[in-house]
Amino acid sequence: MVVSWWMTTLRQQLINVLTLKGYAARTVETYVESVAGLAEYYRLSPAQLNDQQLQEYLLHLHARGLSAGTRNVRMSGLRFFYQQVLQRRWTIEALPRPKPAIRRARAYSLEEIQRLLRLGTKNEKHRAFLMTVYGAGLRLGEACGLQVADIESGRMLLRVRQGKGRKDRYTCLSPWLLEELRHYWRLARPPLWLFPTERDAQAPVTRHTGQAIFYHALQRAGLPNRGGIHCLRHSFATHLLEAGVDLMTLKKLLGHARFTTTAGYLHVTAEHAAVLPNPLTMPAPRPA
Repeated sequence: MVVSWWMTTLRQQLINVLTLKGYAARTVETYVESVAGLAEYYRLSPAQLNDQQLQEYLLHLHARGLSAGTRNVRMSGLRFFYQQVLQRRWTIEALPRPKPAIRRARAYSLEEIQRLLRLGTKNEKHRAFLMTVYGAGLRLGEACGLQVADIESGRMLLRVRQGKGRKDRYTCLSPWLLEELRHYWRLARPPLWLFPTERDAQAPVTRHTGQAIFYHALQRAGLPNRGGIHCLRHSFATHLLEAGVDLMTLKKLLGHARFTTTAGYLHVTAEHAAVLPNPLTMPAPRPA
């Protein structure tokens, strides 16, 4: 009864407010999941819960071992719900937000990317999908939402519609990727979405399916998992930096809002550290 009431009333109110405020579909989904989790935990309407129960639930999420980033998102969803939907003061601001652990981006080498694409995929659509994620440096949702019209071959650009932050941008379209996409299009002839679902050509492939394509390819290629399909985007950025692309250009291609996010790719990899000259082995400068 409680779950049914939540699904039909408060849930829709939350969706309506988020939609009117222009939040992205992924944020709407995440915030709804945050409040639904709270309702399921207590088997009560979220409107009936007090501050102590909210704090206990947040501690429960910590005890479950959820990452700091996930708990921060859950807290943001709950705060939005209580402030914007229930018009109730959020009185647990004093509760400290979890500090996310600093994790460096992990990337595959060029040889591993080639192995993934050569041995990991036999399906032309799957191969083209993974090549697009890597070759254009896309987020998973961005790749799923590509349309055929987004391929601007005359300008050698790939248009990304409503990326993170609800912003359109352009990223690079290499001749290698363009050739692969043309080959795939001649076989599949997708009408609208570049990568539609198998059952409905009028619907784009889902994020879940995109991840499944990647994990299946990893298994076939015998490669380690370094953080899901997002590591292909990390690999794209790392390889461009290694090729001499400047940070400002890379920032635009990746669609980062902050320069500091892009600068995070300037870490020294273990492979590089092994070949850097040691100052103690370099000849001393001759005196003038």
